[in-house]
Amino acid sequence: MLTRLQLANMRTIEEPTSQPTLPTTIDLKISLEYSRNFARDKSRERAKTARVSDLYNQEILEQLWTAVVFCGGGDRGGGDGGGGSIWGAAMAHSYVRRISKPQMMIVVVTSSSSIFSFCFALSLLAFFASAHILTDTEGKNSDLFPEVLREEAVARLYELGKVSDAEGYLERTFLSPASIRAGNLIREWMEDAGLRTWMDQMGNVHGRVEGMNPSADALLIGSHLDTVVDAGIFDGSLGIISAISVLKVLNITAKLQKLRRPIEVIAFSDEEGVRFQSTFLGSAAVAGVLPASALQISDKSGVTVQNALMDNSIEATEETLSQLKYDPKSVWGYVEVHIEQGPVLEGIGLPLAVVKGIAGQTRLKVTVRGSQGHAGTVPMSMRQDPMAAAAELIVLLESLCKHPKDFLSYDGQCNGFAVESLSGSLVCTVGEISSWPSASNVIPGQVTFTVDLRAIDDMGREAVFYELSDRMYQICEKRSVSCTIERKHDANAVICDTELSTQLKSATYSTLKRMEGEIQGDVPVLMSGAGHDAMAMSHLTKVGMLFVRCRGGISHSPAEHVLDEDVWAAGLAILAFLETHL
Repeated sequence: MLTRLQLANMRTIEEPTSQPTLPTTIDLKISLEYSRNFARDKSRERAKTARVSDLYNQEILEQLWTAVVFCGGGDRGGGDGGGGSIWGAAMAHSYVRRISKPQMMIVVVTSSSSIFSFCFALSLLAFFASAHILTDTEGKNSDLFPEVLREEAVARLYELGKVSDAEGYLERTFLSPASIRAGNLIREWMEDAGLRTWMDQMGNVHGRVEGMNPSADALLIGSHLDTVVDAGIFDGSLGIISAISVLKVLNITAKLQKLRRPIEVIAFSDEEGVRFQSTFLGSAAVAGVLPASALQISDKSGVTVQNALMDNSIEATEETLSQLKYDPKSVWGYVEVHIEQGPVLEGIGLPLAVVKGIAGQTRLKVTVRGSQGHAGTVPMSMRQDPMAAAAELIVLLESLCKHPKDFLSYDGQCNGFAVESLSGSLVCTVGEISSWPSASNVIPGQVTFTVDLRAIDDMGREAVFYELSDRMYQICEKRSVSCTIERKHDANAVICDTELSTQLKSATYSTLKRMEGEIQGDVPVLMSGAGHDAMAMSHLTKVGMLFVRCRGGISHSPAEHVLDEDVWAAGLAILAFLETHL
């Protein structure tokens, strides 16, 4: 005979009695408690309890059931010694486990007829209600494709995040060995989704389905596969994998070949610009705005873009570069999904937003040259120290960008409206600095640093550049050092297409409603301070973007994180967009 200690995963509560209990009936009750289980994502681990009447109106993401099994007995005075109750509890335990897979089960053994009758009636009601809910839940979940859009997509993000050129952190730059491995992996996933794949002459990876009308203009969906140094796993990769997952769902549901126009997913080879300090090499080539001179840009090792392509058996000439450009008449539009890289969505408690536009940006390389000398023998008054000069230039940059009105409003370079606009959007960063010969006992002979300027207003950004340059040259002259300022990259601000944004907003709203039940207010619309491939693609076609919430607004860091449910939401929104409009 079973003992209570042998009943695995059961907590048995036996009513105190002076006489042994003789069981007559076994019954069960599935508790009327329901929770959304976010245990897979520790940062969002919480439960929301709902009444039974509310369960029919909620999209159930995962079930956390608690089962309570009631074992009732008849008259007092039986001779079984409670063994039947325990045996009944074991049977009920097995039955409930098979039906509802609860995380916890409570077994109550009672000899009271009144308690048993009450529990019997309550358990019948709960049993049929729970059976209906389970059936309803399975149907809703199958409509939301969590296996592909959440579980598989998240697993692929983490798998891609392991493809790195560095040991111990993520680094994947233009046409590096890790970049090639990542491209091959992405091609495998594209082919798994039913797409025809290839790599172009700039290292971009393409996956395309023609749909019912191959001659129609195509929708392009993409993002970048390269990363910064010590990167997070979601920047760029999320947009690629979400698109592939959505097309896989369409393939599974036999809708892929029924699309009214071709759809092409592009994993761009370079957006971050880490290796060659020139962003959008991949998307600019597709858009036809990458100059032939870009092939001669060199990295820190002296390897040119052309060399890097040829090292990977890719023919790199001015002619092949021009062939990469897509015909604008062949493209219907471009859509990009990207992490927000800011804290707004987390602050308002929503996973998705539509992007209104992208700030323009300018990247500079500043080189300051002075007189190299011995750190112990050259008097301070006689030094021409480029490091000290560079420090003053960097402080100038910070002051100008914090208080642009103090620098621009008085000299007529910028009207009042533009200055006010700059005050709300201008950001400036020195992200890299180096010196030569870089020894602790040597006054440097040369110092080089980078400047990143961003603003929504293009005219204001130009005014900042000219004001900064003028004042930098003045400081260098005062300190008897030379100064050169090179413009390495320029991209004007981009406003996303109104019609495309409206369609994405509608798809996002329907997705949030399906997942959340109801949402308060409208889908948020945000500006992007970060640059994206959509900036380059705007020269080719209309563009639209979706932002996905990231924890703490952190990006370009290993701490970058997106909830599994938000990855799911992004996929569902793009799926809704394609099903509704294409």
